[in-house]
Amino acid sequence: MKSEGSDWYKKIWSLDIKNQSWTENTAKEVDFIIDKLSLKEGERILDLACGYGRHSLELARRGFEVVGVDITKDYVDDANASAKTEGLPASFILSDLREVSFMAEFDAVLNLADGAIGYLENDAENLKIFDVIARALKSGGRSFIDIMSGDYADAHFPQKLWDNGENGVTLSLFEWDKATRIMMYGQQDFAYGEPLEKREFGGCPTRLYTKAEIAEIMRERGLTLENAFCNYDGAPASSDGIQLMALSKKK
Repeated sequence: MKSEGSDWYKKIWSLDIKNQSWTENTAKEVDFIIDKLSLKEGERILDLACGYGRHSLELARRGFEVVGVDITKDYVDDANASAKTEGLPASFILSDLREVSFMAEFDAVLNLADGAIGYLENDAENLKIFDVIARALKSGGRSFIDIMSGDYADAHFPQKLWDNGENGVTLSLFEWDKATRIMMYGQQDFAYGEPLEKREFGGCPTRLYTKAEIAEIMRERGLTLENAFCNYDGAPASSDGIQLMALSKKK
């Protein structure tokens, strides 16, 4: 699979993502997050790499004050327009995540659908996102990240998967370099009713983390890993679960 380049995360996104199958479970995912983080109405939430704001907007509808940050202008403009139309307590900032400077302002920080974790050019840059999480949280605040699992990659990659949604089918291809901990991920989306054609997969290099790595990274920043799951049904994290959802608390 040909790489899209080290700066792929700046250029591949479009609002077509709204039609992808994995965006259909937003309400269920928000239910889970509110429950597991014991969020209380009125608390402030930071949504890093928020995309077009699907989780942020749903949280705002539930009575939370939300700030979303994303690097893609179309997403930020769309999210701000949606918040304004609905009169929601949500605002969206166009920025590279590494450049935000919140200090002890939020009760919860979310990195969902990867939340850009592992997307950056090297390990040192990727760790800066965890620095942002730690700085932004109040004492006692909670971090929730939903990423691809390095434990799963070690056990199961390379792999091909498909997801059958309401509007179409998503085909995913995963390659894995165990030495560098880099996953090469390619995805193609096919809407129902449209003619099929052969497409080439462009790969997005992503640094994956194991549960143990996340626990250590958080510990170094004054957070404690309290729980970890592999899906939004609450199953515990394992090498057989493709997702790693880590809930950590700041001291």
